[in-house]
Amino acid sequence: MSISSRDIPTIKKVPISLVSIRTAKLFDLPEIMRIEHRSFREKYPRGIFLMFLENNPESFLVAEYNGRVVGYVMGYLKPDLEGHIMSIAVNPEYRGNGIGRALMITAIDKLIKLGARYIGLEVRVSNGRAIKLYERLGFKIVKRIYGYYSDGEDAYYMVLRPTDWGEGS
Repeated sequence: MSISSRDIPTIKKVPISLVSIRTAKLFDLPEIMRIEHRSFREKYPRGIFLMFLENNPESFLVAEYNGRVVGYVMGYLKPDLEGHIMSIAVNPEYRGNGIGRALMITAIDKLIKLGARYIGLEVRVSNGRAIKLYERLGFKIVKRIYGYYSDGEDAYYMVLRPTDWGEGS
């Protein structure tokens, strides 16, 4: 299978000052789902997004540019006060503009304000770009989870403690 130029997204340069971060709304779901499908091999079903909208509205965020949702992050606070980043994605056409970083910073701030003792996430060991972002924000690799993804790839479990926060903001 060959890749044509139309399969490679054209990156749009966007000043981060023109991107707003806000809580997700039900009407954002179609665009969130498009971003999810363009970003991941393993896709969450629509019901997961609906559940997050209902149960975790304060930490399910979208990035908006020119009236269009260009990224999202789903975070939540577990009963044991672990904050968790369930998923984050930016439309491939808008990557490289700092949108993912802005989403993460806002989600981390919100989870810490909600009382998170620490914030965890899983990331594919092959996703070097995301790992570097998380490390720059203060996350540390705590363990490797073997065979975490359905294709057999391992994940790193990374953790950010509130005492280590501030480096990325």
